[in-house]
Amino acid sequence: MGSKNKLKRFKENESFDNVIQPSREELVNGDFQLKGQWNKTFFKNDQPLVLELGCGKGEYSVGLAKKFPDRNFIGIDIKGARFWRGAKTAIEEGISNVSFLRIQIELIEYAFAENEVDEIWITFPDPQIKYKRTKHRMTNTHFLEKYRKVLKPDGVLNLKTDSEFMHGYTLGLLHGEGHEIIYANHDVYRQQGSPEEVTGIQTFYESQYLEQNKPITYIRFKLR
Repeated sequence: MGSKNKLKRFKENESFDNVIQPSREELVNGDFQLKGQWNKTFFKNDQPLVLELGCGKGEYSVGLAKKFPDRNFIGIDIKGARFWRGAKTAIEEGISNVSFLRIQIELIEYAFAENEVDEIWITFPDPQIKYKRTKHRMTNTHFLEKYRKVLKPDGVLNLKTDSEFMHGYTLGLLHGEGHEIIYANHDVYRQQGSPEEVTGIQTFYESQYLEQNKPITYIRFKLR
């Protein structure tokens, strides 16, 4: 994407009602007004709150919002030029139960209060295969601890990935730490019984993976 195009998207994001872009200082200093108030102030209802972490172009967040109008969705990514597409689609199609938050995932507990979130989706994260990159792996113990802080006690997490490495790593970690695995499938499109929200929504990259015959894996779990 050219820098002109990026700038245009950043500018447009600023005008979108469904895009929130707090500064790092605002978050860390405790000045972010929506923390603990997402449903009351932003969505103006008390529906379950669902996050998609690393939402990319926002296709999954928008797809889930269409499928579940009785839930509120927030797509989170640091790359605003990417989720511009999802935000714009939501506005064009009048989908009011989805918004986009531009922050780094590691700052999640500064953007949401304890027990504020009902469910988290992690879709196609970078598996960070090299050992020295493990601290950035989005299902490592450090990140799971952050998610626990914002999730309700019975909150659910979903991991959907084309990386068999990430799938195996996460399953091993969940077993090792005694978390509750509700459902796990290493090839959701070829095995029966996959939840409809897993196979019924496809991102652009996901359809490319499927064309290459790459299996798409999925885990649904709760933290102990």
